[in-house]
Amino acid sequence: MGLKIVSKILEIRNLVRESRLKLKKIGLVPTMGALHPGHGKLIQEARQECDEVIVSIFVNPTQFGPNEDFERYPRTLAEDIELAQKAGATMIFHPSVDEIYPEIQKTWVTVDQLGDFLCGSSRPGHFRGVTTIVTKLFGIVQPDYAYFGAKDIQQARIIEQLTTDLNIAIEIKIIATVRENDGLAMSSRNRYLSPDDRAKASKIYQSILEVESLVEAGELRSDVLRETLTTRLKSIEGFKIDYVEVVDYHTLQPQRIIKQKTIVAVAIFLGGTRLIDNIVIDPIPSNSSLPSTWEGE
Repeated sequence: MGLKIVSKILEIRNLVRESRLKLKKIGLVPTMGALHPGHGKLIQEARQECDEVIVSIFVNPTQFGPNEDFERYPRTLAEDIELAQKAGATMIFHPSVDEIYPEIQKTWVTVDQLGDFLCGSSRPGHFRGVTTIVTKLFGIVQPDYAYFGAKDIQQARIIEQLTTDLNIAIEIKIIATVRENDGLAMSSRNRYLSPDDRAKASKIYQSILEVESLVEAGELRSDVLRETLTTRLKSIEGFKIDYVEVVDYHTLQPQRIIKQKTIVAVAIFLGGTRLIDNIVIDPIPSNSSLPSTWEGE
């Protein structure tokens, strides 16, 4: 059978129920559309593990701030359907805003602490919108697995915590960031970039990799790593830094010394477009040396 395209909650629930009666495994890839090969990778990973792969395409208004790009966020449904089908999707769930939010929303899902830093600092209310829509999608589809990209590592980590805390029986899969040939993390917002800004954007990842090299050489002081990366990014014409942070992977809180799995994350404004990227460092290299005054935290 061909790709099923569904816009109503009741219909997608009925289709999933039919698949479950046939003992099929269900995978969900939540997206806001404007799909690119990074999304394609999520769908391909889901297809390897699941019998049914449902791609949700919904530009969620509740995760956009009042001065953000909700109205101009790219909506490319025809192209999205083609990419999703080629990657292995079996269903597209493309609801309207009224279908998802039929009345004024009175119930919200929040995850404490994990959204305090990184994108949460500069986008108040963003993660409340993310966790609420994801919880809605989980309730509607009730998949066995859900797939998220590591480019949005804070989002993925928050959703991991959500499913743990609320005893939601869905396994969260975090898939490695897919990059352009020059290292730029694939993003739906990359299409906003002018050719000149697009050429500069690759320097984000190159700069982060320089910090990774410092860690491999034994530098474990977060302030040194953060200051080094900040200085490097400030030297690039056109970059406006939103944040540069070194945080613990599990708590998403700043740390003084890298002792375990760590995220080095940045957000940059370039030509009016906000771009994020990160690497995960795990953990202390064998040749590292701690400051002589360090006694732990």
